[in-house]
Amino acid sequence: MNNSSLLTTPTSNRPLLFSPFLNPSPLPKRRRFKVSFPRNRSAATSASASAEATPTATPSDNIWGPRKELQGIQPVVDKLSPPVRLATSAVVIAGAVFAGFKLGSKYGGGSRNVAIGGAVILGAAGGAMAYAMNAAVPEVAAKRLHDYVADCNDPGAVKREDIEAIASKYGVSKQDEAFNAELSEIYCRFVTSVLPPGGEDLRGDEVDKIVQFKKALGIDDPDAAAMHVEIGRRIFRQRLEVGDRDGDMEQRWAFQKLIYVSTLVFGEASSFLLPWKRVFKVTDSQVEIAIRDNAKRLYASKLKSVGRDVDAEHIVRLREEQLSYRLSDALAEDLFREHTRKLVEENIVTALSILKSRTRVVKGVAQVVEELDKVLAFNNLLISLKQHPNADRFARGVGPVSLVGGEFDGDRKMDDLKLLYRAYVTDSLSGGRMEESKLAALNQLRNIFGLGKRESEAIIVDVTSKVYSKRLGQAVSGGALEAADSKASFLQSLCEELHFDPQKASEIHEEIYRQKLQQCVADGELNDEDVAALLRLRVMLCVPQQTVEAAHSDICGSLFEKVVKDAISSGVEGYDGEVKKAVRKAAHGLRLTREAAMSIASKAVRRIFVIYIKRARAAENRTEAAKELKKLITFNTLVVTELVADIKGESSDTSEEEPIKEEEKQTDEDEEEWESLETLKKITPSKELAEKMGKPGQTEINLKDDLPERDRTDLYKTYLLYCLTGEVTKIPFGASITTKKDDSEYVLLSQLGGILGLTTKEIVDVHRGLAEQAFRQQAEVILADGQLTKARIEQLNEVQKQVGLPSEYAQKIIKNITTTKMAAAIGNSSSSGEANIKQIRELKEASVDLDNMISESLRENLFKKTVDEIFSSGTGEFDAEEVYEKILLTSALMLRRLEGLFMSLHEIDYQTP
Repeated sequence: MNNSSLLTTPTSNRPLLFSPFLNPSPLPKRRRFKVSFPRNRSAATSASASAEATPTATPSDNIWGPRKELQGIQPVVDKLSPPVRLATSAVVIAGAVFAGFKLGSKYGGGSRNVAIGGAVILGAAGGAMAYAMNAAVPEVAAKRLHDYVADCNDPGAVKREDIEAIASKYGVSKQDEAFNAELSEIYCRFVTSVLPPGGEDLRGDEVDKIVQFKKALGIDDPDAAAMHVEIGRRIFRQRLEVGDRDGDMEQRWAFQKLIYVSTLVFGEASSFLLPWKRVFKVTDSQVEIAIRDNAKRLYASKLKSVGRDVDAEHIVRLREEQLSYRLSDALAEDLFREHTRKLVEENIVTALSILKSRTRVVKGVAQVVEELDKVLAFNNLLISLKQHPNADRFARGVGPVSLVGGEFDGDRKMDDLKLLYRAYVTDSLSGGRMEESKLAALNQLRNIFGLGKRESEAIIVDVTSKVYSKRLGQAVSGGALEAADSKASFLQSLCEELHFDPQKASEIHEEIYRQKLQQCVADGELNDEDVAALLRLRVMLCVPQQTVEAAHSDICGSLFEKVVKDAISSGVEGYDGEVKKAVRKAAHGLRLTREAAMSIASKAVRRIFVIYIKRARAAENRTEAAKELKKLITFNTLVVTELVADIKGESSDTSEEEPIKEEEKQTDEDEEEWESLETLKKITPSKELAEKMGKPGQTEINLKDDLPERDRTDLYKTYLLYCLTGEVTKIPFGASITTKKDDSEYVLLSQLGGILGLTTKEIVDVHRGLAEQAFRQQAEVILADGQLTKARIEQLNEVQKQVGLPSEYAQKIIKNITTTKMAAAIGNSSSSGEANIKQIRELKEASVDLDNMISESLRENLFKKTVDEIFSSGTGEFDAEEVYEKILLTSALMLRRLEGLFMSLHEIDYQTP
């Protein structure tokens, strides 16, 4: 059978974890006793009610039953003391022997044998009578023991001396079976009566009562332990007789209590005196669980006496009781903390009910604070007890209270705790200042509630900010702040009284200044009175200049930004006199600095610029992209330039003259070598063209920080190519018409460079790149065969002048081309005999770098060929200057190399002249 149903059940509300016993093993020696057990709680209640209804019943009657009457020879035995009983036995036996001898002699005809036989027979009868009388002594002693205990109204009145006197009176020993059985019966009845019936909890005095009564009876531990096991058997039998689950649960719980009490009664000896595992099939861990659960319940019941006024003596007693209950320190600590937490939760629930009550009276907050003060007082008491010199003798768990793990440990309840914390902070500041004691109380309350530091600080700052603002308003309206010699000292003192962060106070000052500024600019401008009022407020609140500027930039800037956006959105056609007037009024009426106003306008304008740039990038071809860029230039000239002039309060006709002059000067100074570039010349218009084009556009607002340099130069290059190639219009049948543009497009190109934020160097790099590209294309055509003749060099120089490319860069391009083409061509002509010293000399005169273009070996071969022709001409003439100087310089050969060549040609000694 499965032995797992006696002490555990899935429907129980108690953690009974013991395995049951179904077939308990028999003990070696077993006695049976009649003991009355209530079968369940209802039976126990009925028995208790009937006992109370009977006026003649006594507690002893309920436990021990009525007195036992003596029967047969027992009354005679009861009256005889042991010596008298022994003498009487001897007399009876002697008299019987004597009488038998006499009767045998009388009726036996004087026969001696008959007389002896009669003596033996009657002696045996007398002996039997004496034995019967002595054998009844233990039973009489047991009945008198029972009557003695039954006569005691209080089991505690039973004394060991009286029991020993009864045994001595009848001359019996406690080890006598009948007497010992009665002792065991009495002990068993007492233990059964002490253990609470059914599901009732232990009271805590059961162990002491049982131990004292056991000592009073003088019963040995093995016999007493056998009675505990017997009680367990009876509980098991009652469980089998119970038909409902509740009754079954009560018997399980009763068995757990029996194990716990028995363990405490016998102490360390219980491990071998109480064979729970062998008899009832329970494990050591289950026994430990029973001990733990009962100890927890007992200790929890004792903790109920701990109130908010607990003292050290009470805490010491709790520690002693914990040890006597065999409860671990960890569990005791948890139970104590749980109890103190529940006491605090009672105050918190009361405070919350008052705080959330719809019919809350005026004194409601005071009542809430009173409940919280009780919590703090109790917490302080526990902290002081923890710091007591004899704290090691106190119950475990004494210390600060925490709500963690209780009813208020959760996010939903945290909001309620924050409400209470806020109420306490508000009350602490109700007098207009924060006391040190209140600060300490708030810290304790935060720890008790389990609030985070940020959460608590946020609540304190919120409440304190309101109080600070209120007191600051009173100081301003009452004139105390203005009359103070040092405004900063006055404000610092106010912060110290409230324990308020000066930085938070500065934020409040800034907010007050901002609110005042918003009121002043409600009509769209700041007059002199508004400026004076703001200055007065700024001085009183010690608002830094940086904060003031930031506030003006934010508030006034937002108003000005709206005006700028309206002006920009009006477009080229809509920027009329009304718009100009609105811009000037906003720029100067809001008292914005020129830098701030320009910064705001720049952000709005650059957003529009970027829109034009995106359209240009998305265009299908270069012509469409140039048209979008031209719209950008027009928008900048007609709208943005006017906007900048209105912000500065200047005329748009003169606003850009100085920057243009400075730009021209910078171009002349930095890039004089590029003045020959035709396209670069055209972006600086002549006086007549400038008058024709009208006012130039502004360049202060540009896209330098919005687009990377590569993108800006690509856009500039796109429009430059448009200026060079003109507008290409496609016509049917795949043809196209190119319309050349005049120099006015280059003026727009210059303005585009300013809008894109390109520097002079970046602009020059674009123009130079295009000039180099044009020169390279024509040079590659001219030098297609690699033959660099004097005529071609003159042709290249003409192309260079047309393009306007400096000679240094033209030479680099020519060199790059000829390095790959001319070297191969000249080498081929030299080896084939087509090249001569005359052609090389023409190249030399044209400043061609022959060292890099023609290898030294090719030049040696050419020199050998020329000298050989001179010696083999047959004229007999030798021009030393031609050979040693002109040809040598032309071929760029060193003199010592020349000597070797002569020796190899004519094998003659050559002396240098």
